[in-house]
Amino acid sequence: EIGISKEEALEALQVVRQECRGDATRTAGAPGTSRKCTALELLEQEQAQGFIITFCSALDNILGGGVQLTKITEICGAPGVGKTQLCMQLAVDVQIPECFGGLAGEAVFIDTEGSFMVERVVDIATACVQHCQLIAEADQEEDHLKALETFSLENILSHIYYFRCRDYIELLAQVYLLPDFLSEHSKVRLVVIDGIAFPFRHDFEDLSLRTRLLNGLAQQLIIIANDHKAAVVLTNQMTTRIGQSQSTLVPALGESWGHAATVRLIFHWDNNQRLATLYKSPSQKESTIPYHVTPHGFRDVQLPAVTQKPEGTEMNPRKRPRREEEK
Repeated sequence: EIGISKEEALEALQVVRQECRGDATRTAGAPGTSRKCTALELLEQEQAQGFIITFCSALDNILGGGVQLTKITEICGAPGVGKTQLCMQLAVDVQIPECFGGLAGEAVFIDTEGSFMVERVVDIATACVQHCQLIAEADQEEDHLKALETFSLENILSHIYYFRCRDYIELLAQVYLLPDFLSEHSKVRLVVIDGIAFPFRHDFEDLSLRTRLLNGLAQQLIIIANDHKAAVVLTNQMTTRIGQSQSTLVPALGESWGHAATVRLIFHWDNNQRLATLYKSPSQKESTIPYHVTPHGFRDVQLPAVTQKPEGTEMNPRKRPRREEEK
């Protein structure tokens, strides 16, 4: 009645018996295990995961400390609002030495739109190294000075593993082969897919096939995040939803895709100010903060008052408005 064979049913029952007897020896959260654990163990695992800072303290605060490991974070927004800039910033920040509050990890960057700019990464990495050098000079602690011997521009660039995927077949293949790569590069703590929607927005007459492929992709990314203790960061474009009385901009790939990410950020414009709205989070309240994209990377902006979405209002992210001289 449930669509499995007698042998499969017996195997499932055997696993249940072993669990009940306490024979399962693998630890909770280990790859491929389904061993029961307590809520306290889950809490301890959650608190021990760590975060990747963004160099924008306001964004780190609304995220609860930064971009969390083992979770999928989706960044949605119109072109030019700073999604790729944040991804490149994270690819640098994940490598900050532990003595400076970082993770001393590595990054995988999967690019579907050709938006990755190595010159921009050089700017961001140089600023990050200089920031750590200032801290080391001020503190004069031995571990800081020793860490800076290897935390250099060349070292940062050599630990960002870049993959270019030009269609959905290449993207799916890369994601499904990624566990083998991560097993060989165990220090990777960040996987970026810059432009998750781009390969799936064209050449799909069978929408049910697209939905199945996206669901499979989402499940694979969840497995990667959990098994390899990595943060998975996706960028997504906005698309227009036509309503009866008005049209609004919403994240691409449909409502079902919205369940794939644990955290969803929406970047948008308010006049000439970039804003980031925490739209979905299991632990943090919905908030909106301003941010800047500077020559040094992703940074805070100082405003006289905190910008926050009023309750009972609907958000309508917009493209960057044109200035008078551009009209």
